[in-house]
Amino acid sequence: MRLLKSVVHNHVNVLTSRIFMRSASGTAVVSFGDGSLGALGLPTSLTGVGGDAYEPTRVPGLPSDVTSVSAGHYHSLAVTNNGAVWAWGRNNEVQLGRGALESRATWNDPKRVEGLDQVNVCAAFASGVVSSAIGDDGSLWVWGKSKRGQLGLGKDIIAAIVPSRVEALAGEKIVKVSFGWGHALAQTEDGKLFGWGYSADGRIGNLGKALESSPLDSNIDISSESDQEISSSTIEKAQKLVSEGMEKEKDMPIIWEPFLVEGVEVVDIACGFDHSLVLGRNGVLLSCGSNVYGQLGREKQDMGMFPVDINFHPVSISSGLGHSLAICEVRSSNVTGGARGIVSWGWNRSFQLGRMGPDNVPLVVEGLEGESVVSVSGGRAHSMALTSMGEVWTWGFGKNGRLGLGSSSDEAEPMLLDCLEGCEVLQAVSGFDHNLLLVAD
Repeated sequence: MRLLKSVVHNHVNVLTSRIFMRSASGTAVVSFGDGSLGALGLPTSLTGVGGDAYEPTRVPGLPSDVTSVSAGHYHSLAVTNNGAVWAWGRNNEVQLGRGALESRATWNDPKRVEGLDQVNVCAAFASGVVSSAIGDDGSLWVWGKSKRGQLGLGKDIIAAIVPSRVEALAGEKIVKVSFGWGHALAQTEDGKLFGWGYSADGRIGNLGKALESSPLDSNIDISSESDQEISSSTIEKAQKLVSEGMEKEKDMPIIWEPFLVEGVEVVDIACGFDHSLVLGRNGVLLSCGSNVYGQLGREKQDMGMFPVDINFHPVSISSGLGHSLAICEVRSSNVTGGARGIVSWGWNRSFQLGRMGPDNVPLVVEGLEGESVVSVSGGRAHSMALTSMGEVWTWGFGKNGRLGLGSSSDEAEPMLLDCLEGCEVLQAVSGFDHNLLLVAD
């Protein structure tokens, strides 16, 4: 792992030196965006009373050997080289793994997750209410609360105060988990796909029985992000729809334990709020779940898992709340033999697709032409990409500084975080309204 790049003529960028103080070796975690629920892991002495960070800021109190980070909807996880997990952010559902008795004032303090001492964790993933860890033996461990079966621990088990092993996956070597609002997908080392949780709209694939539509339809505006005034009649209508949906939800379709989704061999998975993307080993990209915003990227409207209408070769996938993202092999006039660019589709209210054209059609984000993208991540209404040069680009909704550009302005196309010049970024991930970067230190 390389050290931070030296700065030409010993001219040290003030922001960079302030955020990333060097040590002999190791890594550091930085964050930016909405800090109202502690997901940034920053003390108010750094962010001020509002808790937001408009530029990347180093998270204090973490070990110097963090190997990966993960962003839940409103909380954050970090895995260290010795197999420990650290957590900070929202803890209403005990998703931080430190019990429910701690004051909200401590949510922004990174602390080690309790109850994983016998597990050598190699990866961690999170939703809004559940956290998970994968052991080096392929075991899956979960904690938090979910009335929609997202824990996968068995019928009617809606809480796990301490990390608990998902016994239904014993014998499988899990390599990745992705969580939506109430559903979850997991992939194994040998390409198997498992799904569990809230199964409405076919968001976890074909269950071998009739699929049901969701009573809480995602066409209700769940963004809560508009600065425009909303009429009282609109609010009342939305509240009525939500109340009716919640009443129907008492009989919602739940798969309480992971089941094998047959007929597909996978290399990548991604869950949005109420839709899923699955990349098959044969190169076919599949989608399922809600298509209210065109996030399935296909003309076929049938519920279930069907191919996305994409004209590019996808190599990895990601998803925001209601938009979909794929890193694809694309032609580039600036790169010999082509490059890996981003294709986007779905919800685009705040420019999170980063390009013009029809929202429901997978199209290239042209603002990244010439860049070779290695990862992409989607939030509630913004997106973030990391290139092979270690550069970070953001676009979409800018409120609370979630684009890291020093303002609350929206950006319709990718913008470079030039404040990171001189730093080697190793990983970049987005929660709903916050972001985490892992950098060489």
